[in-house]
Amino acid sequence: MISINRHPSACFSIFFLLLTLTFGIRADNVISVVPQTWQMLDYLATDYAGAVDQGKVINETEFAEMREFSATVRTQIAALPEHADKASLLEQADGLMALVKNKADIAKVASQAHQLADTLLAAYPIPTSPAAAPDLARGATLYQSHCASCHGAKGGGDGPAAVGLEPPVIAFTDVERADQRSPLSLFQTISQGVEGTSMISYGEQLSEADRWALAYYTGTLAYADDIKRGQTLWQQDTGTRAHISNLDELSRTRADQISAVLGREQAHALIGYLRMQPDALEQALTGIALARGRMAASVSAYQAGDSKEAIQLALSAYLDGIEPVEPRLNAVNSALRARIELSMGVFRTSLSKGADINNIVIQAAEIDELLASAQDFTASENDNATTTFLGAFTILVREGLEALLVVVALLAFLNKAGRQETIPYVHAGWIFALVAGVGTWAVAHYLVDISGASRELTEGLSALFAALILLAVGLWMHQKSTGDRWQAYLKEKMNNALSKRSAWFLFVLAFVSVYREVFETILFYAALWQEGQEIWLLGGIGAAILVLALVTWGLLRTSRRLPISTFFAASSALIAVLAVVLTGKGVSALQEAGWVEVSLASIPHIDLLGIFPTWQTSLSQLAVILLLVIGYFYNKRKATVV
Repeated sequence: MISINRHPSACFSIFFLLLTLTFGIRADNVISVVPQTWQMLDYLATDYAGAVDQGKVINETEFAEMREFSATVRTQIAALPEHADKASLLEQADGLMALVKNKADIAKVASQAHQLADTLLAAYPIPTSPAAAPDLARGATLYQSHCASCHGAKGGGDGPAAVGLEPPVIAFTDVERADQRSPLSLFQTISQGVEGTSMISYGEQLSEADRWALAYYTGTLAYADDIKRGQTLWQQDTGTRAHISNLDELSRTRADQISAVLGREQAHALIGYLRMQPDALEQALTGIALARGRMAASVSAYQAGDSKEAIQLALSAYLDGIEPVEPRLNAVNSALRARIELSMGVFRTSLSKGADINNIVIQAAEIDELLASAQDFTASENDNATTTFLGAFTILVREGLEALLVVVALLAFLNKAGRQETIPYVHAGWIFALVAGVGTWAVAHYLVDISGASRELTEGLSALFAALILLAVGLWMHQKSTGDRWQAYLKEKMNNALSKRSAWFLFVLAFVSVYREVFETILFYAALWQEGQEIWLLGGIGAAILVLALVTWGLLRTSRRLPISTFFAASSALIAVLAVVLTGKGVSALQEAGWVEVSLASIPHIDLLGIFPTWQTSLSQLAVILLLVIGYFYNKRKATVV
């Protein structure tokens, strides 16, 4: 008999506290401890209302349990393996403990607990949704055989076996409580049970698919009367559909999360329908249509006063809607893609700065016109073989050329300097980058979901890191090209191999320069891949490889004929330009990820040179140019003095 009780006893928290103190938490059992911690936060958010009301304790026993819960959560988080977000998690846990201790408002405690739970899953990911849409008919059958005796045939908490149970059985039809629960909440409870109550764990008795089916079904009982209206809402209102676009989002969404934007009745209708019909998500908006819906939802959230939600929806509109189709759009109309990217960045900045709602509405309308045009372009080119070929060709030439120039410059320099023994480090760097890029894509595709924001951050931070290294290398090469510095350098190194540190420095530079391009290129090709167009995609890739091979041959041959001082000067100039280009592209990627604001500047957009019409990218590039100029004159002056 499944019996989820209203107020779990203190044994629940004491059990987990003793477990933590006795065994500790290692990286290999995070998969079991994180769900336990998350479940405790979920219970705290839901059950705190039974302990405190308007700053007064209404149940001493429950209040003691809530304090114990918050303390246990803090203890378990402290014992987790180290992570960049662990300090933030502990700070949030301390804040939650303080709120509970001070008998804070119910809404504040629930919000803090849910926020901490979300941050916990972001830092220590665990599976949070079923592998496929749950079978609700199976869930209904399981409910009647395992749950109805306690919770009642319709979930009212009035089953015959519930008589005398303490604490009393909850009613799944309690809307206030149901608004705080997600299918994930119910799944964790069914899987782990609640220590010290009649709710036992069904992790061993029911399969994972059955537990998800049961969780989804019980999650519909409070909204049974709204399901039909939810179907109409889902099918006709694209703005509403933009709030939930996949099974993972549905499994983690609570009605109270979206009621502030949609309104309570619409939130109930949408949640009830999607939990009853999760297959409807297969028809969910994708690509540009998803972007249009989330932009509309962003405006609605902003109008409702929830600027944080509005910014998240606007960021998702780009990362989840535009970025996946960016290669195809770039192939047919790169100028339109650039305008969309820039406009959506400006829109997010306006939201973060609290712009007037009328201005927000106007910006959103202009973006929607651009998205509608993009939708027409991408719809009309689905079967265009020429577009696929040109897209595959230009992507590899554009992305590969940057990495190629760095690697070729390194190889040419080492040949000129007579340091052939270090050339294998450069080759190892770019080869390992190819393998790592393919491996990262495979992990992202088959094992975990690397979000659009994570991809943009990877590209942006690696570009800036490579730019920093190139800045140093460029200034160093220029120094060797002045006066007789290059002769002194060669004489010094002629009988001594480069140090291990220098050799590994070359490896890192080659790896970073190539890795970001490989990862991004593979993602582009994955988006371009279409049924029936494979031969044209592979043809474009082959043609691009041929062009890059010819460029490599030409550069290496030319470098052999140049006097070494001229070579140093030319190489330093080339690397300096690449440092400026990568700086612009790195900052632009961070803008797309939402880390950097977007302020328009009246300058042309030249993607090949990493020039974007924003003040943030332009000022960053100007700073790099200033450093290069200072370094240039410093080298000249030092050479004159010598």
